[in-house]
Amino acid sequence: MTEKAKIKVIKKGELKVIKIPIKVERQKNQAAREMVSTVTNWVSDFQQRRRDETKQAIENFFPNTPQTSGV
Repeated sequence: MTEKAKIKVIKKGELKVIKIPIKVERQKNQAAREMVSTVTNWVSDFQQRRRDETKQAIENFFPNTPQTSGV
């Protein structure tokens, strides 16, 4: 706290306005949408695969045709 903070004086002529092109922002948004879409597809594929595997396991465990006793 004993050191004094340095203050930089900026004159009006030194100010530079930074202009960000709209295209860059749209490209970022598009890339983000594509990533979200890809992950969403992965999740839905995983869920569908789990459902199919569960259905197959239940069908194997409980067959549709009742088994009769051979006696």
